[in-house]
Amino acid sequence: MKKLEEKQLTSQEYYRNSFLKVTEDEVILPNDKQAKRVVVHHPGGVNLIALDEANRLMLVEQYRYPIEKATLETPAGKIEPGEETSVTAKRELEEETGYTCESLKMIGCFATSPGFCNEYIENFLVINPQKLDYEVAGDEDEFINLYHVTKEEALKFVEEGRICDFKTIYAIQYLILHHQW
Repeated sequence: MKKLEEKQLTSQEYYRNSFLKVTEDEVILPNDKQAKRVVVHHPGGVNLIALDEANRLMLVEQYRYPIEKATLETPAGKIEPGEETSVTAKRELEEETGYTCESLKMIGCFATSPGFCNEYIENFLVINPQKLDYEVAGDEDEFINLYHVTKEEALKFVEEGRICDFKTIYAIQYLILHHQW
């Protein structure tokens, strides 16, 4: 078996904002040749799998500019510097859904697009979500509608393309595979 590893030789930063950085890196390949890799550096995120008291999955509808359409997604968000992921998860649940929870269970993580991005998303199962009796202010540039969907509705939305992001499809599969749906 060949050792499949690439070693960075140089890195040139091309873009940076408050949470992303884009670099073009020169690497040495396993065959000792060189290549270039463009990398989007991301702080990581959380994904929330929340079933309400009627066993419906909580989804948020948001307009996604890069794909030019509104999508239905599990609540999620990026990790702030130095923030514990469980804190991120609870904050995002409250901001995006108006619900809180007794506890969260981390059930795994995945790389979102390992061919060009270093982002990992940690997935949390929300235990006993409860509606808040006050409104939590979310991001000022985020406009959200909250949906509560059954398994059948979720599967239909995947087929129709209304649910098209991996983290939400992961959540649906998780619930089905673990006999929670």
